[in-house]
Order: sequence, then structure tokens, then C-alpha cells
Amino acid sequence: MDEQYDAVVIGMGPGGEVAASQLIQAGKRVAVVERELIGGECGYWACIPSKTLLRPLEAAAGAAGAAGLERPEPDWAGMRSYRDTMIRHLDDSKQVEGYRSQGAAVFKGTARFVGRDPWVVEVGEHRLSAADVIVATGSSASRPPIEGLEEVEVWTNRQATTVEEIPGRAVVVGGSAVGVEMSQFFARMGCSVTLVQRGPSLMDREEPRVGELTAELLRGDGVDVRTGAEPRKAYRRGRDSVLELHDGSEAVGDVVLLAAGRRPRLEHLELDAVGVRTGAAGLEVDERCRAAPGLWAVGDVTGVALFTHVAKYQGGVVAANILGGDRTAEYTGVPRVVFADPEIAAVGLTADRAREQGLDPVSAEVDLTAGLARPWTYETSPRGRVGVVADRGSRTLVGAWAVAPLAGEWIHTAALAIREGIGVDRLRDGIFQFPTYSEGYTLAVNELDL
Repeated sequence: MDEQYDAVVIGMGPGGEVAASQLIQAGKRVAVVERELIGGECGYWACIPSKTLLRPLEAAAGAAGAAGLERPEPDWAGMRSYRDTMIRHLDDSKQVEGYRSQGAAVFKGTARFVGRDPWVVEVGEHRLSAADVIVATGSSASRPPIEGLEEVEVWTNRQATTVEEIPGRAVVVGGSAVGVEMSQFFARMGCSVTLVQRGPSLMDREEPRVGELTAELLRGDGVDVRTGAEPRKAYRRGRDSVLELHDGSEAVGDVVLLAAGRRPRLEHLELDAVGVRTGAAGLEVDERCRAAPGLWAVGDVTGVALFTHVAKYQGGVVAANILGGDRTAEYTGVPRVVFADPEIAAVGLTADRAREQGLDPVSAEVDLTAGLARPWTYETSPRGRVGVVADRGSRTLVGAWAVAPLAGEWIHTAALAIREGIGVDRLRDGIFQFPTYSEGYTLAVNELDL
């Protein structure tokens, strides 16, 4: 017999948790399904542990850069212990009990669809029936088609962020967020790191200048950055894990860390059995995050933008619509941050993407150390650059980036301007706190040749 619920949430990462919590608070009878740990990839193997591990090394470098201070030595045992506290020792029992105490039914196991009209989801011996089902199963690390990869010691973000002992050498495949963050972390912990990027630049979805600056900061930490380097073959040579690159050169390490993208986690749901098509990009949804009548999706599984903050936003959109609202998702001005040191942040369009959309982009870049006081009060060897992209026709900001301390915090000034269509003239007339990095936006927009 089917167990009846108002809504079933499959996957309890941040997006699923937001949707479930809002529905529970509204008095709905909710069942949540999680095959691993409530909190998801972000809470246990990605955002939380990686940022927790990066912070002490950032603080140490910050101390070294502040007048009158010396760099403290990292205490790996202490870092690791706090990391384990932050990821709850990979134990979600308190989260399970928390949802049950709120009135939700919690099922641990793999879900699969076995019926629709209403939707029926099977989890072990349980059959859960509901008018609304939310798919929030997330994504997993992609495995590039490299011959012999199974022969070497392969890590993904999961092994990297829960590492117990720092390897002596690591080869990192991929030059976006995970690759950049983990390369800097391991290098600062004394590991010899080679970063291999297939394309011509790191951070290749951002402005080329961002990739150049990212490569510079990693090389400053001793990372061997190789762009335009395509891995062709992997093999063992004694205890070494070796990647042979397209030009015949090699990258050698104790481990090979795969950081070359992610793929939606849909394989166990059997959605095709109930007439729902999926693709390589994930489960296609409309502007209300709906894949079919009564079927919703949030987070990485939608392929819209693989960020925790987008998943949480979509969770709120779905909950509002299930509760009778008519809310649509708007993805203009979503910030993108890499928590390296200094931080790498971007929002909106690059100049090339703006051109592809029929806009007439105008760009400007400024050196923050040349025009601001804040970098000099922040550190004795200051760094920081900011770039902006505006549309000549509408005279509005459409893109921005920054490689500078705390950029992940103050990128939101640009994000809000882009989301709300604030004109460049209005930004030029803004009054920014002195001395702050945010003043850099005034410098940058004043450089725009409009």
C-alpha cells in the first residue's frame, strides 16, 4: 500500500533542505529521502570542508602580510579536527532526528519512480505517493575519458576534502573552482602540485584576464600550472601515478585529483519509466523549476548553475509554487566565487557572452593598489584588480569580476547592480565607504569609455 504525503523531497542537500523546511513549516505532510547524508555534497565533501581547510592558510598568509606580524605555522592536526567537526564526522543522525521532530518522515535509501498521477516513489520496501515530488539529487564528479585512469590513484573532491594525510605530490586535472582551490590548499600544505588544464586558460568560463591572474597567484604558491595540456593516458610507474599529456610530456604524482566538472546524479531514479526525459545536462525545468506537472527539480540536477546558493534559491521558488504561489526563477546576477587567496569573484556576463547576446560591451580594468587606500591598509604587499563590463546601448552594468582580498563579499555590490539594471551613471554617483575594496567599482566604472 502506498504511503500518502503532500510532497516528497528526493535528495537532502541545501536545495532539498530549503524546500522541505518551508513546506514543513507551512504544515504540509512531507517525506524526505536521502541515500547518503542529510546536508548533501556541499555539507560533507565540498563547500563546507574545502572552505574550512582553506581558511587557516589564508589567515596565515594574511598574518605574514600584515605589518608587525609573522606567518604562523599551520597545525594540520588542529585543522583536520575542526574540519571533521564541521562535517559532523560524516554523521547525519542529528539531522535525521531534527526532521523527524518537525513532523517529516525520513527515509534513507535510493529512490526510484514507479508511478505517476499521482507520483509514486519507491524507497526500499516503502512506496511513497504524493501530488508533488521534488528531485534534488545533486551531482557527482565527472570522470574524463583518459585511457588507463583506473590504474592510478584517483581522487575526487570527496577524497581531497576529507584527506587524513597530505600527499607528497598531486596532479590536479581541471582549472576551475575545485581545481584552483585544492591546488592552492595542497601547495600551501607542502605538497608538490601540478595543475593540468585542457583549455588555454584557467577559469575558462570567466574573462581571460581572470584566468591569467589565477595562474599567477597559483604559481606564486609553487603550483606547476600547465594550460593547453590534454591528458591522453594514465599509468603506473612504480609507486608513481603518471599522466601522459598530448605533447608527450608527463605529470607525475602520488594521486590524481579529478576536478574537471560534474554531472547530474539521475541514474538511479528511473524517470524514463514514468515518461520523464532527462539529458546530459540534467532534468530540464521551466521558469518555475517544474519538470512536469507535480514534478519539480532544484540544484545541480537541473544543470542551470551548479552553485549551492542557486540550489537554495530554487528550493524557495519550488516551495512557494507548491504552496499556491506563482513564483518564477530569475538567474540574472548570480555571483560566482572561488575561495582562493586572494578570492576570485565574478558575476554577470563576460564581454564575449554579452556580444553573443547582441549587446555592445565596453570593458574596463583597474589596479586597486594604484587608486585605493584599502589594499595598503590591509597588507604590506597589496594585491587586487577589478574589471567591469557595461552595455553601451543601455549604459548598464552587465558583468564584473575581481581578484582581490574578500572579493566574495563585495562582489555583491556588482551583483545587485546587474540584477536590478542599475545604470553606470548612477553607479558613478554612488558614495562608497572609505577605505574599502568596494570603492574599486567607482574607479572601474569611471574608466568605461561610454
